[in-house]
Amino acid sequence: MQFTIKLEESDEGGYTAQCLEIPAAISEGETREDALENIKEAIQLVLEVTQEQARSYTEVFKVEVAYA
Repeated sequence: MQFTIKLEESDEGGYTAQCLEIPAAISEGETREDALENIKEAIQLVLEVTQEQARSYTEVFKVEVAYA
């Protein structure tokens, strides 16, 4: 899977990365490369937690959405 990452230089130094498709996935790093590696872990963690939460719901559905 590929995700779109917003990468910004922090005022305090380093970089902040946020996944645009999964706004809860945010990370940072001293370098651009560090931030991009760290955001991968953040995305995985958010997806794992989301799956665990979905298992506790009584009804869960999947839908397909087309977009341009």
